[in-house]
Amino acid sequence: MEMNASYTSLVAVGDSFTEGMSDLLPDGSYRGWADVLAGRLAARAPGFRYANLAVRGKLIRQIVTEQVDAAASMQADVVTLVGGLNDTLRPKCDMGMVRGQLEEAVERLAPSCKKLVLMRSPGRNGPVMERFRPRMEELFSLVDELADRHGALVVDLYGAPALGDPRLWDVDRLHLTADGHRRVAEAVWQTLGLPAENDWQTPLPATAPVRWATRRVDDLRFARQHLAPWIGRRLTGRSSGDGRAGAQFNAELGKPFWVTPEDILTPGPVATWLRVNGDQP
Repeated sequence: MEMNASYTSLVAVGDSFTEGMSDLLPDGSYRGWADVLAGRLAARAPGFRYANLAVRGKLIRQIVTEQVDAAASMQADVVTLVGGLNDTLRPKCDMGMVRGQLEEAVERLAPSCKKLVLMRSPGRNGPVMERFRPRMEELFSLVDELADRHGALVVDLYGAPALGDPRLWDVDRLHLTADGHRRVAEAVWQTLGLPAENDWQTPLPATAPVRWATRRVDDLRFARQHLAPWIGRRLTGRSSGDGRAGAQFNAELGKPFWVTPEDILTPGPVATWLRVNGDQP
């Protein structure tokens, strides 16, 4: 792979993991690994453009229907695709359908960009992870297979023990903390052939075990604030992404758009970037 490569555009496709949930900025917007990566790439390429089309809660069929064609139309240097994990967490999951939809997504995206990046997503160590591990590993085997077939890159976050550390996960136990997102951005950065700035797989320092009583309080808080609403949405057929569009997607026009930093030396949060005139590169 070419070292010190320069990429002039990035499109991110997926669900809450790529939207950046739990990496909350003071203004209430999310940043996340894709925005961090975009800021770092922008500092290397004047005129860099970026679009994050990911929406929380989306299943793989919705990602394909709502985001893939839009992403392909942008003809980006780099497209990241992470999807299917929400499906594996459902009690009834048709893995054959997941396979078919992911294959369709890769087949449509791979010819549209210079580098297609897929991921083996991380998981928080714990009982939920153990319950769904077989499905997750089936999904990741498909990711590897599709990458080999279409020349895509794979970022193996699942194989990094450090990212399973509960301390890198938010209180909802579904989304990474800001530090977790920074590590993912570095992992993608290195996979793209860019010089390492830190070791994203470095384990967190050892700490004293959390007391049993504290764990039980945390479990109760998690169940009340996060698990119960999640179950409620499943029972009523709702999603946290209902009515939402990607950060760089105009729902009224049904079209994505690019943003670019006003100053590449200090790109700042993507939320402050300027919209590029025109919908095409």
